Amino acid sequence: MERSDVTLTPVSPASDLVVQKAPGAVARFFDGDVWHSFIRSPVAMTAAIVAFVCVFCATFAGFVAPHDTQDLATLELADARLPPAWMADGKSTYLLGTDDQGRDILSALMFGARISLFVGVASVLLSMVVGVSFGLLAGFVGGKTDAFIMRVCDVMLSFPSILVALLIDGVGRAMFPNAHDTLAFAVLIIAISLSGWVQYARTVRGSTLVERNKEYVQAARVIGVTSLRIMRRHVLPNVMGPVLVLATIQVATAIIIEATLSFLGVGVPPTSPSLGTMIRVGNDFLFSGEWWITIFPGLVLVMIALSVNLLGDWLRDALNPRLR
Repeated sequence: MERSDVTLTPVSPASDLVVQKAPGAVARFFDGDVWHSFIRSPVAMTAAIVAFVCVFCATFAGFVAPHDTQDLATLELADARLPPAWMADGKSTYLLGTDDQGRDILSALMFGARISLFVGVASVLLSMVVGVSFGLLAGFVGGKTDAFIMRVCDVMLSFPSILVALLIDGVGRAMFPNAHDTLAFAVLIIAISLSGWVQYARTVRGSTLVERNKEYVQAARVIGVTSLRIMRRHVLPNVMGPVLVLATIQVATAIIIEATLSFLGVGVPPTSPSLGTMIRVGNDFLFSGEWWITIFPGLVLVMIALSVNLLGDWLRDALNPRLR
């Protein structure tokens, strides 16, 4: 019998096998459709850059701003109402000019944007928590609970959001007439939040009505999972997509409402001026020639609101495959 020339390759032991690990969350994000949609959208990238610059300058205003507008000892009343640096009588130390108290407009914009962004983001987070909770409860439980919550939403929608915010802010200030700045901020945040939670409740309710009849929810009920756990662990993650899009857009709306309340004199305290307060103060000097006191805060407010709205529109399209 002839000898075979076939060579047998020894099998490596199990310990030598290379096990490929699943990619992490960051790697999955950069390989996902959302990131590819973002880098292919010039509008979304431009809006993200503008929003990042505004948020960065507002967050680190104490380090980025050329002047500390909150330090009253550094104010020079002789430099009040100076025009921007490129105009006649302007100074290079005040690039965008000064206001009626001699504060640098550029520095005041950074500190004011920080207050506006804080109030806007905090009010949206509170609105989202309240609205998602009531919407999830109404959609999952149904019956009289659903009917009651939706009737409350209908009543809230019958009033303009700015009117509701004015009413709550007025009641809060009447109840706490000697409130300090921290409590005044809390009243303002609650006023904006209670006028914006309805959109989250109605959105989550509609998504929950669809999700509660699906197979995975029925299977969880069969094995004895409690309703609270089903809502929290199974239904809630599947209805958060529209909520994130709505929250992104509502940030711009909350900032505009805060600026409106501050413009009307019922917003943030005068000792902590925001963009709305700066616009209100500059409006008194608009027709006397000092246009920069109100124009530049208005432009910053428009830039923040527009960039956030554009990001919200892109996120809505990116998370909905039917709109791609």
